[in-house]
Amino acid sequence: MNSSQIDKDSYAEQQQLEAVLAQTIAIANSKVDAVEVAINKSTGINVSTHHGETENIEFNSGGALGITVYQNHKKGTASTNDLSPQSIEQAINMAIEIMKYTSPDPYSGLGDQDQMAFECPDLDLFYPSDLNVERALQQAALAEQAALAYNSHIKRSDGGYFSSGYDIRVYGNSYGMLQGYRTSSHSLSCCVIGEKDGQMERNYAYTSSRDINELKTAEYVGREAAKRTTEHLGSQQIATMQMPILFSPEVATGLIGHFASAITGSAIYKKSSFLLNQLGEPIFPDWLTIQELPHLLKGVGSAPFDGDGIKTYQQNIITEGVLQTYLLGSYSARKLSTPERPLKSTGHASGIHNWRLFANNQTQSFDELLKTMNKGIVITSLMGQGVNQVTGDYSRGASGFWVENGQIQYPISEFTIAGNLRDMYRHIIAIGNDIETRTNIQTGSILIEQMSVAGK
Repeated sequence: MNSSQIDKDSYAEQQQLEAVLAQTIAIANSKVDAVEVAINKSTGINVSTHHGETENIEFNSGGALGITVYQNHKKGTASTNDLSPQSIEQAINMAIEIMKYTSPDPYSGLGDQDQMAFECPDLDLFYPSDLNVERALQQAALAEQAALAYNSHIKRSDGGYFSSGYDIRVYGNSYGMLQGYRTSSHSLSCCVIGEKDGQMERNYAYTSSRDINELKTAEYVGREAAKRTTEHLGSQQIATMQMPILFSPEVATGLIGHFASAITGSAIYKKSSFLLNQLGEPIFPDWLTIQELPHLLKGVGSAPFDGDGIKTYQQNIITEGVLQTYLLGSYSARKLSTPERPLKSTGHASGIHNWRLFANNQTQSFDELLKTMNKGIVITSLMGQGVNQVTGDYSRGASGFWVENGQIQYPISEFTIAGNLRDMYRHIIAIGNDIETRTNIQTGSILIEQMSVAGK
């Protein structure tokens, strides 16, 4: 099936799903105060190879219809994979039955009607591919082949992986809002194992995009996986000390991700965040701004509305270092509202949407960051879950490179970096222009003035 046919068929399927949801809402409206329904239908293939041989082929197609009903501040939820009228009515009745046994919650209910996405902009997120299994396997095997041919240190492959698919997302509720959109995603990755003087290293590389034609080549992915593996061979241990730390882009995204988790509405109302009562307070240096761009064309995290049906919009999360907003869905907004400070949803019921970091004092290249640091550590990989969201304490196993005289000297491993996220954020010295674009948080390398390093 070619891509234009997939486009036509998936659009017809979206219309069918919208009709199913409209029928579901009509039935439920006659039984309860309010209802919201949603479905995410996924279709795609995942394949893997091992040393060029087919290891796994997986087709997926499916998605459950979720139904949530509200009556007198009580809430009940049920789902069904069967979209026949009989099964849908059974699911509605099940949700109502569950609702009867729940306690009233004054904050439950649909989002505010004036915030609903009654119109849905086209964000250019759908690029279906006519990729077949044979070609997918060929790409995965080519990546492996390129990696194994890189040099004599690459001893074996841990696999080549290719995935391609699309989602149809539809949401509706009792306000008459009923919208849907389609997204696609494609990715290719490779993981290899290298050996030198009895020491082994494993590393990987990947490429991903909404548009399959924008993926990097299989040869590039394979070579990059081998290059990264080779660079870490012969790693040394280091002593315990205080040092500047440069987070490479792939791990820097996680560093900002901890900040995102700490300002979610649920973390705030549960008082399980190190950033309680920090609205309007400086969190980052005054030259740093974090902007959310939910309508970025082809964006990894782009979405016209959130899980509550609330329309998304461009906003600053951080402006010149200062926290502008918590990340609120409709429920958390109500829960955190006070008469003095009424709050509304910020469009974050289902996560964040394309964060970008901007430096008012100009970003630096990776090499310039090394020179700025002069002596310190580049972090390329982190291990463990040593982050306390309540206190902000941070301690994780790491590997990377030792830097001296502004240049990488040799790989290092088996050490721990530690600090407190509040201090780490405030002591960011610079960010790089080597921006990671494959994730929901888009940032370059992040240089922190100093952290504790526990080595041998």
